[in-house]
Amino acid sequence: MARYTDSTWKKSRRLGISLSGTGKELEKRPYAPGQHGPNQRKKLSEYGTQLQEKQKLRFMYGLNERQFRSMFDIAGNLQGIHGENFLILLESRLDNIVYRLGLARTRAQARQLVNHGHITVDGGRVNIPSYRVVPGQTIAVREKSQKLSAIADALEASTFVPEFLTFDAEKLEGSYSRYPERSELPSEINEALIVEYYSR
Repeated sequence: MARYTDSTWKKSRRLGISLSGTGKELEKRPYAPGQHGPNQRKKLSEYGTQLQEKQKLRFMYGLNERQFRSMFDIAGNLQGIHGENFLILLESRLDNIVYRLGLARTRAQARQLVNHGHITVDGGRVNIPSYRVVPGQTIAVREKSQKLSAIADALEASTFVPEFLTFDAEKLEGSYSRYPERSELPSEINEALIVEYYSR
């Protein structure tokens, strides 16, 4: 039976980004869902634009509002630019690192791998997707899980590992070399709008 994807695909089209990371949702119909087709989009208010940007980022990383807001508040207490710090914290989540290493096709699949205990950090099993990885730590697939078909399929489809990570495909392990720079983070996100949204 095919996996139900309708709501995620509709969300992707409504927000104008690929939430799965594959881009498939926008290939055939790169416009918001609805009976009037591509000509229905209304001009958003300033608040609407800020809200849409917030939702775009929240759905992209697959967080609920409480988790998202909590991480936003933590980012505000760090030195540097609030919005950039927020994006870096999102990128530093264990489920996201697993996804970026190519061990999962989507962040949702990466979250499942972590939840089910297939991933280790510095040799110890970690089953908390929100675990914050810091530079220098090693992320690997648990020895008993190395033959999982989901991981093999994801690696076959993977084409790119960001420069702030290193990955050894033979050992199925990688490391978080450094925090990413803004130019290496999602270019389709305007984090300043999200800061404005929460500052209202």
